[in-house]
Amino acid sequence: MGEDVEAQEFSRADRTRHREKVRRCLDVFERMLREARFDTDDPMTGLEVELNLVDEHGDPALKNAEALAAIADPDFQTELGQFNIEINVPPAKLREGGLTELERSLRRSLNDAETKSAAVGAHLVMIGILPTLAEGHMAPSAISANPRYRLLSEQILQARGEDISIMISGHHERLTTTSETILPEAACTSTQLHVQTSPEDFAAYWNASQVIAGVQLALGANSPYLLGKELWRETRIPLFEQAADTRSEELKVQGVRPRVWFGERWITSVFDLFEENVRYFPALLPITDDEDPAAVLEAGGIPGLHELRLHNGTIYRWNRPVYDIQGGVPHLRVENRVLAAGPTVADMMANAAFYFGLVRTLAEHERPVWTQMSFSAAEENFHTAAQEGIEAQLYWPGLGQVGATELVLRRLLPLAHEGLEAWGVDSSERERLLGIIEQRCLTGRNGAGWFVSAMGRRAGQRRYDALRTTLQEYRTNMHTNEPVHTWT
Repeated sequence: MGEDVEAQEFSRADRTRHREKVRRCLDVFERMLREARFDTDDPMTGLEVELNLVDEHGDPALKNAEALAAIADPDFQTELGQFNIEINVPPAKLREGGLTELERSLRRSLNDAETKSAAVGAHLVMIGILPTLAEGHMAPSAISANPRYRLLSEQILQARGEDISIMISGHHERLTTTSETILPEAACTSTQLHVQTSPEDFAAYWNASQVIAGVQLALGANSPYLLGKELWRETRIPLFEQAADTRSEELKVQGVRPRVWFGERWITSVFDLFEENVRYFPALLPITDDEDPAAVLEAGGIPGLHELRLHNGTIYRWNRPVYDIQGGVPHLRVENRVLAAGPTVADMMANAAFYFGLVRTLAEHERPVWTQMSFSAAEENFHTAAQEGIEAQLYWPGLGQVGATELVLRRLLPLAHEGLEAWGVDSSERERLLGIIEQRCLTGRNGAGWFVSAMGRRAGQRRYDALRTTLQEYRTNMHTNEPVHTWT
C-alpha cells in the first residue's frame, strides 16, 4: 500500500496500455502455475499490524512522519492517515517456537517504538477503529505525505463521480456522513495474517479462510465506535466496504462488484482470483513497468508481474491472494485481512494461532467443509459476526445455527489444536495461545464487548469525554499484555 509512485495523471492511452500489460501478466502467471515454479518447501507465516497514534489525551495524533523518524526502524511504515503507521513482523516458520518468536519480536518492536514515538507526542494504540476520531480528522490535510495515498484517493473519488457516503446502522445508533477523501478507510486498522501455500493447495486454504472469516470476526471484534457512535461490534467491515467503494448508486443497482469484496464463489485455483481481478475491475493506478514478463520467463528468470500485483493491491478482498518473490523464488500466500488490531499482543497471537491451526486442518480435511455449505452462508456469517460480535449466531454444517462461542468450544478449538500440531507447534505453545481463545469464549468478553461495557459505566459523561477516558484505560490495559478476557 505504501509503495512510491511517480505518475500523477493518467491518459486514456495509459489505461489502454496498462490493461494490455495486466492481461499479459495474467497469461504469464497462468503459465507459471502450470510449470510449478513456486517455493513450496517449508512454508512461512507472517504478520502485519496497523496501529493508531494518539496524543496524551487520547485524541488522534497526526504525526506519523515524526513518529516514523523517531522510531527509525524499516519494519515500520507509513499508512494512509497521518494518525496511522504499520509494522511488518519478519516471517517465521511455525515449528520450533515460531509463534513465540513472532510474539517476542512484535512486543519488542512495539515497546521500542512506543518509547521513541512518545517522545514526539504520539502514543501507539492497537484497536480496530480509534474511537476518538472526529469528522475533522477526515479532512484531506490528514492524508499521509506519500503521493500514492493522495493519488489513490483521487482515483477512487474520480471513479465514483461523487463524495463517499457512509451509512451504518447499529442496534441503538446510526451514522450518516460523507467524505471528500478515502480517509474513512484509514480509520480501519487491522491485523493481517499471511500463510504461504503451494499452487495446488492454495484454493483449499483460501476457501477454508473464507469459511472461518465469520468465526474470526465474532471472536476478535474490536471496533464498536466510529465518529462518536456505537455501531457494529466490528464496524471496520461496513466502514471499509463503503470507504473504498468506487461505484455510484447506479452501478451498485446494476450489480457491479465492489472493490472491498468477500467474493461470490468457492474457487478451484489461485488463478480464479487474479482472473476475476482483471475481468471485473478497472485499474485505479494504471502504472506500467518496462518489464516483458514473457521474455523474462523464457530467459529462465522470475517475472515481477508488477502490474498484476499493483492491481491486486487495489482490490480489497478480506482474504487476498498474494504473488511475491523472496530470494529470487516466487511464492503464493493467503493474506487474511479479517481481524482488527489489538487489544493486546497476547490476544493477536492467540487469534493468529487459532487461524493458522484451524485453516490448516480444514484445508487438508478429506471432506472439505465448503462442500457442505453455500458460499452465501459463509458471507452471511461474516456480516452477522461483524454486527453481533462474540454473541453472534452462525451457521455451521451439521450444527445449523449455533452461537459462535459454542461452535468454537465444541467443534473448532480441537481442530485448531490439530492444525497447529501438524505445523510443528509444541503442546505448551498450543495450550497457552488457544487457551486464550477458550477463555474468551467462556467469559464472552472480547475487545468490543469490553469497550462497550466500560463506556456503559460512564453513561453520565459527555460522549467524547467518556471515549477519551475509556481509551486511556484501554491503552493502560494494552500495555500489560494481559488478554482482554481478564480485564475488569
